[in-house]
Amino acid sequence: VQLQAFGGGLVQPGGSLRLSCAASGNIFSVNTMGWYRQAPEKQRELVATITNSGMTNYADSVVKGRFTISRDNAKNTVYLQMNSLKPEDTAVYYCNADIIATDRRYYLDVWGQGTLVTVSS
Repeated sequence: VQLQAFGGGLVQPGGSLRLSCAASGNIFSVNTMGWYRQAPEKQRELVATITNSGMTNYADSVVKGRFTISRDNAKNTVYLQMNSLKPEDTAVYYCNADIIATDRRYYLDVWGQGTLVTVSS
């Protein structure tokens, strides 16, 4: 099982970007999915998580009402809509998920490869 993130890029301050992350492989179900980010010379930090029933949790100090996490369970995909982006949002964004494979093995804390978001004029 694996995760692959898409959607990073260069955006101007105040702009928007939508990240997506798809789980693939022999998947039975995907439980909690989330987004984390790591800025240069900083530790990785939580951005938001969402359960398979749609309950969300945001790192308010990071998001401050600007980001929205959502998911499409049929596609095993999680999204992060980011609005009003600021230069301090520049980071590599990683998706994370707990996955149950078709053989009922649990794959906890599966990480995607990361996608770079650069906010700059």
